[in-house]
Amino acid sequence: MSARLGIIDLGTNTFHLLIVDRNGSAITPVFHESRPARIGLGGINKKIITPEALERALGVLQYFREQLDLHGVTDQNTFAFGTSAIRNAENKADFCTEILEKTRINITVIDGNREAEYIYRGVRYGANIGNAPSLIMDIGGGSVEFIIGNNTQIFWKQSFEIGGQRLMEKFMRNDPLSQADRNKLYNHFQENLIPLHNAVHQYSPEKLVGSSGTFDTLVDIDFHFRLNNWPPKTQTDFKLPIEEFYRIFALILSGNHEERLQIPGMIELRVDMIVVAVCLIDYVLKSYGISDIQISSYALKEGVLAELISQ
Repeated sequence: MSARLGIIDLGTNTFHLLIVDRNGSAITPVFHESRPARIGLGGINKKIITPEALERALGVLQYFREQLDLHGVTDQNTFAFGTSAIRNAENKADFCTEILEKTRINITVIDGNREAEYIYRGVRYGANIGNAPSLIMDIGGGSVEFIIGNNTQIFWKQSFEIGGQRLMEKFMRNDPLSQADRNKLYNHFQENLIPLHNAVHQYSPEKLVGSSGTFDTLVDIDFHFRLNNWPPKTQTDFKLPIEEFYRIFALILSGNHEERLQIPGMIELRVDMIVVAVCLIDYVLKSYGISDIQISSYALKEGVLAELISQ
């Protein structure tokens, strides 16, 4: 049974479009692009999607619509998922209606639990996480998903509304981040991540497995530092030595916007949010005594794909 599928992940910062040909369980990638939409900007902590954010979203989705049409993806084979910024917005119904009217893209808004499941499936699809429990972490702009699981099952999962855009708007009052604001940020993690603390205590994960955004950029910076090149497109499973993480961490925290932008492998979209994101990674590594980092370049959209294949 062959079909051409289009999967759209409407993240808080970035929208992703993945088009593939499916033949039974065999998948051939046809098209993949990520574009910044920043729909959380200015409204995420007020629980609204601002008119400017809607305009940016429409711009990206009109382009995705052209690509879907160009590649002959039918509406019933197009799957679009809205996450944190959309699910928490009080005007989400208006937002989804406007998008549907102007682009024919029908958005399914998923809760944090479902998002965590898709992320787990995507990570497992892209990386061999092994048999021992791992702590899987996906840092979005709106939410952060934590999943404790191995290559066969999920033991525990939870989505926390502490994504990068939220943290930046609350804590990043100076650039570079001041020590006082950094302390407030870490206290915020401690207060908000009690359920994670309990789960880690129960399942003792041996390593951190990161996916999306910040983690992709950490891989890019590592490759530029060691090999002066971007990572190969076909590779989806990476190891990041903890010393390399802390080398990058120190660089990111010591510089301002302009200085971070000069780090080889850094991209404009990630340059500010990565500050609070690496603080969260540091908090997790130190709090739970984890020293092993693995990164999967597959996340939510590939998890949706894995589910579609298994049906």
